[in-house]
Amino acid sequence: MNLTRRGFTTALAGGIAAPAVIRTAFAQGATVKIGMVVPMTGAAAESGSFAQTGAKIALEAVNKAGGVLGKPLELIFEDDQTTNPGAVLAFSKLASQPDIVAFIGSIRSTQMHAMAPDMLKIGKPVGFGGTDPNLTKLGNPWLFRFRPNDSYSGKVIAQFGAKELGKKKWAIVHSTDAFGTAGGKALADALPDNGATLALDQGYANQSQDFTPVVLAVRQSGADILGTYFTFETDLGIFARQLRQLGVNIPWVGSPSIVNISALKLAGPALYNTYGVADYAEDSSEASKAFGKAYRDVRKVAPDNQSSWTFDAVTCLAMAMNKAGSTEPEKVRQAMIAIRGHKGAEGEYNFDKNGDGLHGYNIVKNDKGDIKFDKRIDFTPNLG
Repeated sequence: MNLTRRGFTTALAGGIAAPAVIRTAFAQGATVKIGMVVPMTGAAAESGSFAQTGAKIALEAVNKAGGVLGKPLELIFEDDQTTNPGAVLAFSKLASQPDIVAFIGSIRSTQMHAMAPDMLKIGKPVGFGGTDPNLTKLGNPWLFRFRPNDSYSGKVIAQFGAKELGKKKWAIVHSTDAFGTAGGKALADALPDNGATLALDQGYANQSQDFTPVVLAVRQSGADILGTYFTFETDLGIFARQLRQLGVNIPWVGSPSIVNISALKLAGPALYNTYGVADYAEDSSEASKAFGKAYRDVRKVAPDNQSSWTFDAVTCLAMAMNKAGSTEPEKVRQAMIAIRGHKGAEGEYNFDKNGDGLHGYNIVKNDKGDIKFDKRIDFTPNLG
């Protein structure tokens, strides 16, 4: 049975089938394998477990709806150790297995840049979550992004902070990796169009232990609003606590890491009343709500974008294979590019020629630890 959009939605709404039930639904034999690079150790191990859960929920729904080309879908995980070299090694281990027909890459742009040459060489579809806009401008036809890129987040942060909050003098704090540099630039570039100016552009090194110099630079800049791009939730948690301890209480609008579960737990009240652009917001659509319910049933906590994009990536790759009637890479690639109007957990997918599936963000607010949906802002893509 092919996996149709209706069949998938029905499978999800009906709950997640137990593994024993899934095994009996298929004849003994080969599976269709997707390899996934994911942090199982290191600073991002917790968020990696969320990513695995999202992918597994999709896996169960796909198999309950009939699998891929009449065969059960299987996920193969490799640990990226939360490092670039670890990600490259993890991908090489997966790529060496010829029966793996597609891959799930990283949510971190710096790791995606490290793996991208090998991904181009292997020539099979890769779903990923890194938001550096440059990743889909590398001339690599195999990369498909399952989160909006930061050319959109910069526009939305600037527009919301300047026009909705009425703040015009910005301090931007960002990691110095590919993600943070690109995101910070996108935000800075969007300020003039919103009548705002840049008071501070401050970079920092990932996995820092003390952000005091960065906080002091923000305080001394005279900025009346803060915009941030943090790669790791642990860094954001430390920064948030030190920001408040040193008396900086200006409005803060952050990239999606500001509403990730790990950051919320680490920072606690230090993130109260902050805003974020969130690619996943549970109340933003019926599909988002359905995923939220399925995730809560498994993890007993609210989901965030660590899990929603992997859920959508597995779902869309399975859809594309069934639509193509094949796991042959080029046929799957063409079917991915042709996806239009698919309502996923993160939003509505319409893939453009570069492999970007989403073209907007949600605005959310931290209301004493509860992340509340405000509005969705989408831009019209050039599907080419």
